[in-house]
Amino acid sequence: MDIKFELRYKIWLDRNGKAFGDGPLELLKNIEKNGSLSKAAKEMNMSYSQAWNLLNTIEKRLGIKLVVSKAGGENGGGSEVTDEAKALMKKYEEFREKVDNSLCSIFNEIFN
Repeated sequence: MDIKFELRYKIWLDRNGKAFGDGPLELLKNIEKNGSLSKAAKEMNMSYSQAWNLLNTIEKRLGIKLVVSKAGGENGGGSEVTDEAKALMKKYEEFREKVDNSLCSIFNEIFN
């Protein structure tokens, strides 16, 4: 067959609905980088309320806290990713890498 395909897929973890995937991972990474949910949301072209609602929904589904707020001071408040969230991020990235490698291998075996 001479048709050339590209592999495209979406993957996420589910627990009573979509619980964790690439979008939440990116949001948490941006919170780590910026120290702020507001700045992280802005960087992803999301409103603060969308980002907050996303995290709140995921926290309820998983039963863990992903982000904690820091009280404002001289430089204002901020947000910090929890250790549990960092562990989840690490596991998800490891899982995602293995899935990517496996799917690419299977795809190439069959279509190339």
